[in-house]
This record gives sequence, structure tokens and C-alpha cells, in this order.
Amino acid sequence: MRTSRLRAAIGLACLPVALGASAAPEIVAQGTDPFQAFVGQLRVQALAQGITEGTVNAVLPTLYFSQRVVDLDRAQPGGPPNSPIPKFAPYAAQHVDAARIGRGRAKYRALLPLLQRVETDTGVPEAIMVAIWGHETNYGAYTGDFDLANSLATLAYEGRRRSLFTTEFIATLKLMDSGFSRQKLKGSWAGATGYPQFLPSTYLRYGRDGDGDGRADIWSSEADALASIANYFEASGWRRDQPWGVKAIVPDELDRSRVETRLSASRCPRVFGRHSQWKTIAQWRALGVTPTESKGIRETDLATLLEPDGQGATAYLLTGNYRVILEYNCSNFYALSVGLLADEVVR
Repeated sequence: MRTSRLRAAIGLACLPVALGASAAPEIVAQGTDPFQAFVGQLRVQALAQGITEGTVNAVLPTLYFSQRVVDLDRAQPGGPPNSPIPKFAPYAAQHVDAARIGRGRAKYRALLPLLQRVETDTGVPEAIMVAIWGHETNYGAYTGDFDLANSLATLAYEGRRRSLFTTEFIATLKLMDSGFSRQKLKGSWAGATGYPQFLPSTYLRYGRDGDGDGRADIWSSEADALASIANYFEASGWRRDQPWGVKAIVPDELDRSRVETRLSASRCPRVFGRHSQWKTIAQWRALGVTPTESKGIRETDLATLLEPDGQGATAYLLTGNYRVILEYNCSNFYALSVGLLADEVVR
């Protein structure tokens, strides 16, 4: 499971949120349950933000501190800033495997009229929508069974990302106020929910009705989920008629020091630090870097070079649309696998 917005920091989703540290739980009077005291603070904030008393009174008295959720949060992988980066090939073999490709092709064929309509509206390729869906929940096979309200209240109380998780908790109450039952609002321990694994606030911004029933139900409607994914990508800057990237052959004699990026990214620096300078495809060809496939890429398109497994292994020239996939999950391994799965789905 992946949250749409916590991926870079905790190895899971969705869709761009800063993950700054927050204060530890406040000291409360002796004899008071600290978690319940914090829930009292959530009540004040929820009512101040317009949540109905009926929802507040139905949900908050049932909340309890979940040590399991905290343990899962703290167990997420991630090494020091300079720790070695593993090879991409094993990850790709696991995430772009025959079973996932086969299920993706079946879903693609079954939903093609819908996918074509959404692509026409948004410019986001049909296969990219399917690949995100496949990576996030294996095409809806497993979306998580944690109660969102309780998990998010627990993580907000724990305090390391209090502002983020408090926002997501309040957003969950807003979903309940809009008519979604608490039973439906299940997901990952970190709050990712539905077929696309959106965080609640991401749903509020980008949830889209894809089946025409007047409601964006990303928990039950495949059409709504795919339309919502496309809406997110369109809002993040996806460019029509441009591939995410192409595989490329890099000559051994290329002086990689001359194409290293001189920019320092403020977000996900390890991810973007592996990308080269931007050059047009024509400029890359002049340096001997040759795309091995066309996919509609133009000589004037800008691209960065990424060699995820180092010199001599498969390399990629990546367009600005690859950066949009990184907006969904700031991980080169994730974004490459989404692109590769999308290519296989329509092959």
C-alpha cells in the first residue's frame, strides 16, 4: 500500500505534502489520558473547520491509540542520506511482472471506452492511469483495512508529522459529512484510501466523477478512480502527446561529469540528484545517447538522463511527464516502474 503523499518519507503515496517534524504531544494534567486529551483538541479544530456536531460526536468518542499504526510508521524503510541506493532491476522484476502486466492488459481492454474518454478530456494516457492503479492496489485487489479516522488520529497524536495527519483526519471527517460512511473509509495505516490510494485531502481536491452518477466514489467505482487519477495528473502538469521517457543506449565514452545537474532540489533531493541536466533529444543524440524506441518523442523535447543501475545497464531519457509521475510518488523506482508497466499494458 502507498499513500499518495507520504511516499518519499515513509516509502508508501499519493499525492505533494511537506513532511516536517511537529511537536511531541502536549503535557496534560496528571491522571488524564494523553491521547483522549489530544482527541479533545481535535474536536475543537474539527468544529472550527465546519465539521458537523453529528459527525464529531459519532466518531471522536470511539477513537483509541493504536500502537500497531505507530509501529508500522516507525518501521518504514529508509537509510541515512548517503546510504547506498539498491539496484533497480530487482524492483522492476517484482513490480512489472507477468501477472501484473496480464491483469493490466485485461483491465485496459475491458475499460477502453472509458479510458479513451478520460484521455481525451485530460490528455493523460490510458495506460498511465491503469499502471498507477495497478501499482497502488493491484487493480483494486487490496485497498487496506485500517480505519482511516483512528489511524490518522493516532499518527497526529504521535506527533512527528502532526500538522499533516491532523489535516488528513479533518479531511476524513469532511468525507463523512459529505455522505461517505466510516465503514467505506478504510485504507492503509498511513491514511491512503481507495483504488488510487489518495489521502483524504487529495480526494477532496482531485476526486472526479467518471461514471456520470454525480459522485466520485474511488472506493467502489473503477471509472471514478481512473478519472480521479487522470485529474490529479492533469493538475500536476501532464503534457499531452509526450511520452514519460524512452530507453536509451549510452556510449561508454560519454563524460558524465559534463552532464551532471547543477541544481539542488528542495524536495526529494536524492531522487532528483540522480537526474542529469536537461537537454533536447537532438542534443543527446549529438553526445551519442540514442533512444532505442520512438514512442512519439520529438527531437525538440527536453529530457534528463537517468542510469538507475549505473554505467553499462539500461538507461532512460526522461521527459517532464516523468516528473509528474514523481509528484504522485517521489521515487525513481516507482516512477520508472509505472512508466514501464504502462508501456507493457498497451504493447
